[in-house]
Amino acid sequence: MLDAEKVREDFPILNRKINGKPLIFLDNTSTSQKPKQVIDAIKNYYEEHNANPHRSIYKLCEEATEIYEKSHEEVAKFINASGKEEIVFVRNTNEAMNLLMYSWAMQNLKSGDEILLTMMEHHANIVPWQFLQRQGVKLKFVNLTKDGNLDNEDLKNKLTKLVKLVSITHCSNVLGTINDVKEISKLAHDNGSLFVLDGAQSVPHMQVDVKDVDCDFLAFSGHKMLAPMNIGVLYGKKEYLQNMEPFMRGSDMIKEVGLTDTTWNDLPWKFEAGTPNVEGAVGLSAAIKYLDKIGMKEIQKHEQNIKEYAMKKMLDVDGIVVYGPLGERAGLISFNLHKIHSHDVAQVLDNFGIAIRSGHHCAIPLMKYLGIQSAARASFYLYTTKEEIDKFVAALQKTKMVFK
Repeated sequence: MLDAEKVREDFPILNRKINGKPLIFLDNTSTSQKPKQVIDAIKNYYEEHNANPHRSIYKLCEEATEIYEKSHEEVAKFINASGKEEIVFVRNTNEAMNLLMYSWAMQNLKSGDEILLTMMEHHANIVPWQFLQRQGVKLKFVNLTKDGNLDNEDLKNKLTKLVKLVSITHCSNVLGTINDVKEISKLAHDNGSLFVLDGAQSVPHMQVDVKDVDCDFLAFSGHKMLAPMNIGVLYGKKEYLQNMEPFMRGSDMIKEVGLTDTTWNDLPWKFEAGTPNVEGAVGLSAAIKYLDKIGMKEIQKHEQNIKEYAMKKMLDVDGIVVYGPLGERAGLISFNLHKIHSHDVAQVLDNFGIAIRSGHHCAIPLMKYLGIQSAARASFYLYTTKEEIDKFVAALQKTKMVFK
């Protein structure tokens, strides 16, 4: 089993004190903390190898190029893609979805076509697609059951021949619901639809195999999986990426430029215009090596163990309302405490050194669907301990007293 106490030794920030209390970081769904292995890898790159990849033949540039391209290969292996040409580096999941909207959907969807989403989507998987409404594309949303799972009958009823694209989160960042994306992928493909998977909340926490799921595209962010901010990934099946127009245009995504015409570069560089984020790629590679060394299955087991422990403790708190399935779910718990606003809960917990998320979680349509304005959320990762959960629940009890 994963030894969380041993893991914590690799994370310098966990030695910090907040308001005189040891930091208890329970906002891992928003972003993760970084181990010294990632920090040191970035430092080493800048001290030993810093240059602009693909630009020249001097030694430093060759080293930077090799490092940058190797990072694509490591990501491909991590999600079981066929090769680096299927891995496009972007800033984050949001940018990946925008790339898909501009480079695939705008070129392939016409008035009357439909995109099927769900009520549990993050804004990153709603707002980009809304732009297509101006060219007559319709958005449809699958409803949820009372326990926070997808309504499978509603999904099947709405998956008509007009639906050309199905885009669904693997794991809800609010409800913790883990969707059966392999089955949904099959339903989409049987319908002749493309299947896009938002893996922002799954890739950092469980083993995701793009061939097993058979998704056409997968988007996720590095900063949620121990890597730096501003590095993300769009995986795409090669046959689709090859036929898509570039999202951004300029240096390094070209093969040949004339005054009036340009030939695009090979994959994946066709989609990576300008000076690349080598620092982010280096950090992402180091993060993947760190996660692989521990094992994604062990990380998921640990999170499930922490989640079950936390759920049992939290449900004993009088006046608490928990959102999402009470059974199988990801390692996060969204809740409201009595009639206290989620921001007030988060502020009081901060006095105890406890960091949680509060607000609408970039999921306003879901908040409205649940009939609430906001929620607090505690989310766990490989360094979360049961002792931290005990302190968190004790602080929740004290928070109630503050507003009594």
